Amino acid sequence: MKTLKFLKLPLLLSVFFILTSAADAGKETERINKSTEVLTAFTKMKESIPHELLQEYQGLVVIPKLINAGFGIGGKRGKGVAMVKLADGSWSDPVFITMTGGSIGFQIGVQSVDLVLVFKSKGVLTKVKNGDFTIGGDVSATAGPVGRSSSASTDHELDAEIYSYSRSKGLFAGISINGSNLAIDKTSIANFYGANATSQDIFASSKNSTEAVKTLKATLAKM
Repeated sequence: MKTLKFLKLPLLLSVFFILTSAADAGKETERINKSTEVLTAFTKMKESIPHELLQEYQGLVVIPKLINAGFGIGGKRGKGVAMVKLADGSWSDPVFITMTGGSIGFQIGVQSVDLVLVFKSKGVLTKVKNGDFTIGGDVSATAGPVGRSSSASTDHELDAEIYSYSRSKGLFAGISINGSNLAIDKTSIANFYGANATSQDIFASSKNSTEAVKTLKATLAKM
């Protein structure tokens, strides 16, 4: 009987770790699905992200329900995904990221916004590797132009390094993100892609075939 109990213990532990891993991966899948919902919601707005901008620019960050809170001293916190364009013009698999930030000034209240950042150069994201970088200084975010047709953005030079779009309660909402920090979410990457996966490998790949990732890419391709 004692031998049987000892044999069962490793088996039970294995089942536990498998179930735990599956639960963790479920959170990442939900984050991808929420990001898809954000992009879908933007396409349904009267004024949306110009198609030309997404054609010309090389990187994208989507953060569903970024919390922007303040009581004298403000703070931001959110989790999302980042993607870059590959050589053939398709989008890479999503890399999990976090955004944190703070500000000082007269402010009070809590706001939840859906945030989309469009990057002129994918190198800004791919060079983050397993570290982080701060928006602002050499790489600042500017409120992006809006419009659906080609004429909507022809008068705009589209020369900013990062264009920012934020949405709250179905409408565009102004929010300053300069000074915020973007970091690679290594824990979520390990949960979804495996312990040996790196952000560099994911940014260079488009091999993930899960339904959530395929739907995210298909939604982005239609914008």
